[in-house]
Amino acid sequence: MQRPNIKTELPGPKAKKWLKMDKRFISPSYTRSYPAVLERGEGVWVYDVDGNRFLDMTAGVAVLATGHVHPEIVEAALEQMKNLIHMSGTDFYYPAEIMLAEKLAEIVPGAQNRKVFFGNSGAEANEAAFKLARFHTKRPYVLSFIGSFHGRTYAAMSLSGSKSIHHKGFSPLVPGIIHIPYPDPYRTPFGVESDKVSDVVIDYIENIVFKKLVDPEEVSAIFFEPIQGEGGYIVPPDDFFKKLKNLAEKYGILLVDDEVQAGMGRTGKMFAIEHFGIIPDIVTVAKGIASGFPLGAMIAKSSIMDWSVGAHASTFGGNPVSCMAAIKTIELLEDGLIDNAAKMGDYLLNNLKKLMERYEFIGDVRGKGLMIGVDIVKDRKTKEHNTALRDRIVNDAFGMGLLLLGAGPSAIRWAPSLIVNKQEIDVALEIFEEALKKA
Repeated sequence: MQRPNIKTELPGPKAKKWLKMDKRFISPSYTRSYPAVLERGEGVWVYDVDGNRFLDMTAGVAVLATGHVHPEIVEAALEQMKNLIHMSGTDFYYPAEIMLAEKLAEIVPGAQNRKVFFGNSGAEANEAAFKLARFHTKRPYVLSFIGSFHGRTYAAMSLSGSKSIHHKGFSPLVPGIIHIPYPDPYRTPFGVESDKVSDVVIDYIENIVFKKLVDPEEVSAIFFEPIQGEGGYIVPPDDFFKKLKNLAEKYGILLVDDEVQAGMGRTGKMFAIEHFGIIPDIVTVAKGIASGFPLGAMIAKSSIMDWSVGAHASTFGGNPVSCMAAIKTIELLEDGLIDNAAKMGDYLLNNLKKLMERYEFIGDVRGKGLMIGVDIVKDRKTKEHNTALRDRIVNDAFGMGLLLLGAGPSAIRWAPSLIVNKQEIDVALEIFEEALKKA
């Protein structure tokens, strides 16, 4: 069984040289967690510039759905590169973009009469959704959730509510956005019991927001993540989105489903919202859609996508190489990787819950498929975040050759590529427990 192989101190001598250059030339705004200077990858394994081998349970922040350098993705991209690398899909036509749009319109929840706008990232997909919702409804206000993360561009940043650092120094933000509590069953809003979470959030929207802050007939859309990502891998109650859908339909408000991190098979279904049984009006995707090639998409009902020629566009969005990588990615997802995500996710979740029984500072283990959060707390009763301990565990795991990342104030996210197998998960769990013991 292959295992991590750490041959030098971390960072190693070559890595230290690159880190020194990075400090001189790269923006200090980047959020690096530990000094991993990587130069190649294969499957769920990555190698740094000093030849150290790491087991990657991050998938490049939930991007590499098919793993590092999947040979079929590489082949699809290379074949396209031989013919056409770029021509700008908002000014010209080419088959790759049209084929991918057809496929996305076919697989999105509801799958009837959909159209697609292509960008380069999740932030761009959400910017497009924000603009379209306002354009179509002619309503100025939008609701979003506390704990949400929708991107770094201005509208996406303004929609986000996961960390104040994302907003600090950038005000004034885009106006007309109202943040509401997310239905977190673990740290419940307003201190209610977990089985009351859905009802209290819906009641807050209808009887506080709509009666005291904004008339619902001026609200164009409600943006949400079906499972919050950067906010801490938070899974809402099963009944929440059906109740939110009923509320939105009552007032003619669009539902925008941000599947950037949770979508493309990660949760054991193509789209995470499929776990909750509703059909959104607009869906945004990125990250796992093209196995590492930059691509974002906003998929909306055709009746909604009624903006005029020139209202919105993108020079690089729908790049033909990225589109062909995405077509192959979806093929691989449908041919077994989504099923593997469900099976391996159950296996990983159950084993992480067993670790929770042995370590008091693990307050919660939650997730669906291969989108799992392990919440590190100071006390299980108070559920107080233990950010320092979480960070120490992540760094200790790195020192032993396991790549993990934080999410939210105190969660450790597990988001491996969907190709991961039981043996690789066992190795990851073994190292993770060593990091827990050290903590």
